[in-house]
Amino acid sequence: MVIDSGNTAWLLISSALVMLMTPGVAFFYGGMVRRKNILSTMMMSFICLALVAIIWVVYGYSLAFGNDLGGIIGGLNFLGLSNVGQEASNTYATTVPHLAFMIFQAMFAIITVALFTGAVVERIKFSALLAIIVLWVTLVYCPIAHWVWGDGGWLYNLGALDFAGGTVVHINAGITALALVLLLGRRKGFPQTPMEANNIPLVVLGASLLWFGWYGFNAGSALTAGGLASSAFVTTTVAAAAAAFTWMLISWIQRRPSVLGTVTGAVAGLVAVTPAAGFVTPMGALAIGAGAGAICYFSLMFMKTNCISMIRWTYSPFTV
Repeated sequence: MVIDSGNTAWLLISSALVMLMTPGVAFFYGGMVRRKNILSTMMMSFICLALVAIIWVVYGYSLAFGNDLGGIIGGLNFLGLSNVGQEASNTYATTVPHLAFMIFQAMFAIITVALFTGAVVERIKFSALLAIIVLWVTLVYCPIAHWVWGDGGWLYNLGALDFAGGTVVHINAGITALALVLLLGRRKGFPQTPMEANNIPLVVLGASLLWFGWYGFNAGSALTAGGLASSAFVTTTVAAAAAAFTWMLISWIQRRPSVLGTVTGAVAGLVAVTPAAGFVTPMGALAIGAGAGAICYFSLMFMKTNCISMIRWTYSPFTV
């Protein structure tokens, strides 16, 4: 295999951009919690960089992208990055060093874990979170990554299309977050105690870093520095912009626009376009972003008006 320097440079830059998303998540979540929990919330995201990177290098990459075992999991032929070197892989990203592809995928594993930490802020011990991360990466993330992206994975063989992680990253992290919320329950004092975002500028900074890093996330998933990367770059921009503007417009019609809502809308658009970023046109991305902004806005309003009322009733001292 011939190493292409342009493709290699682009993939390494994209890896760095995706790495930046994890501190972005730390700022995004840190600004939304109560002031007393800022540092612990940010620590949850930052430790993912350290712990998941170690897991990935030791055995995670092998389980996700090693020789297929029954379509379910990869083998241990890449254990400790054995056979993963400066030459290109015969199977994955054949124009860049195997190590470049490996570290790009490592950043995806890291950000996926960081995403679901937002579901457990203010109500889990740090030691328990570390144990969950190790078990989850091993038993959940690596197998699902193999199913979808690994050569021989059962979803891969069915022709599943997931350009940059809609299934492996976002659905995976979202379902995990839901499971953890159901397991741990509400935060102490909620909803009686006010729990408004403590630092909106911090949230905006986090969302901005996420948007910036998302170009590596989506355009980098082309694995080449060419037309496909350019198309994913454009659709990523259009979807985020459409979702942010849609959220702002709806909130303006109903009440007044807010920067917190607008940046949240942008993140919703980024998530929505991710699995299709390399497959849709800019106009398709516009529709995806607008739809994501509207759906997420009204879902949040529904949750605020209905779910909180249900919680108040459920936990009322007068309820039998």
